[in-house]
Amino acid sequence: MTKIGPLFDSDNNRPPAVQNSLDEALRICGVLHAAGHVAVFAGGCVRDALLGRLPKDFDVATDATPDRVRKIFGHRNTLAFGASFGVIGVLPPKAIRRKSDSVHPTEVATFRSDGDYSDGRRPDRVHFGDARNDALRRDFTINGLFFDPLEDAIKDYVGGQEDLAMKCLRTIGLPEQRFDEDKLRMLRAVRFATSLGFEIESDTRAELIRRADAIEIVSGERIGAEMRRILSSVFAPRGLQLLIETGLAQKVLPQLCNADLSRLTELLSHRVSLDFETSLALVLLGLGGGEESVWATTLGDLAERWKLSGEEVRRVRTASELSKRLIHAEHLAWSQLQPLMVNRDIAVALQVAKSLVGADGSIGDRGVRRCEEVLQWSAEKLDPAPLVTGDRLIQEGFRPGPIFRDWLTKVRQKQLDGELTTEAAALEYIKRQASP
Repeated sequence: MTKIGPLFDSDNNRPPAVQNSLDEALRICGVLHAAGHVAVFAGGCVRDALLGRLPKDFDVATDATPDRVRKIFGHRNTLAFGASFGVIGVLPPKAIRRKSDSVHPTEVATFRSDGDYSDGRRPDRVHFGDARNDALRRDFTINGLFFDPLEDAIKDYVGGQEDLAMKCLRTIGLPEQRFDEDKLRMLRAVRFATSLGFEIESDTRAELIRRADAIEIVSGERIGAEMRRILSSVFAPRGLQLLIETGLAQKVLPQLCNADLSRLTELLSHRVSLDFETSLALVLLGLGGGEESVWATTLGDLAERWKLSGEEVRRVRTASELSKRLIHAEHLAWSQLQPLMVNRDIAVALQVAKSLVGADGSIGDRGVRRCEEVLQWSAEKLDPAPLVTGDRLIQEGFRPGPIFRDWLTKVRQKQLDGELTTEAAALEYIKRQASP
């Protein structure tokens, strides 16, 4: 195996998708080097590798201009989705693209320095430059690191390695300048401190607190993206605490300001899954004390505030509604439990139920164990075909009407509870119901 230094050793045991992403980034750097350009890994992948974490993707930075990158790799092999900011997507070679239905471009960014940020989010213009100036325009020192695979060396112009060692989150340069340029960086600071378990450096923290109200100019989509990552972190309770301490909670999750943080910490610390929907459902139940009128109102507010998708809202709502019933599943008749078990969002609802059981030692786990056993049943046993249908009743001469729903519901309940087992018995039962 070819050795690419201790950070990116190519014989490391990575998932295939991650290894393919690394191999492609190495290929791109090699092509750019051969064409006479500097090419390095940039940002998060270097940070994560130094922390011993598995990078999810690999971005390349270079002194080649966007036009030069497209010329080197060919226009048909590149995508100019961020050319105005110096970013070009480079596709894998055609031979690889033919073998895969899902091909992801690697982002190749030209070293740059930024002009003014008049909208508080994006630079009005960029100026292409060198690696040092590119590092100096980034947000936090731990994200300003480069790795040169040709030299097998870290390029650190901002003290990022020292801050990584100290587990310190610090802005590059003056925090007021960094936060004025891009208001989202304030929430990103909380997200990085949360997901990495870092402390926010004192000057950075003080400026964040002073400017927290300005986060409201950031779009709901971008706020929601950061909140998903905060809540999905193993250190989510710390993230909620930081939101309160910095004043960001007032704008992004105002219900948190008067919450019982110890209760939320207990719930989140017993998650059986770190996915966003499970985490948010537990937060909602903690904020509302389990009262549907409270958590449902909060969910509606956050759906708008964070621009949640319809599927996310549905899954969180279902999990919040069903989890308490699943906890007590051992007391439910099968006709009451079965509709819950065939709900399309049962998995997340059960994860929330198990987390609630773990957080409250007074609640037994017999209910969730029953649910887990049931979910191992065959599809036919779990959701048997109904004994009769509306069409069958029409064939028997019944006149269609609202009463059909009542009859069919009662038959279904008795079928699931074993009181009716054949179509003939079900029809006989309905005939008795229909008799004056």
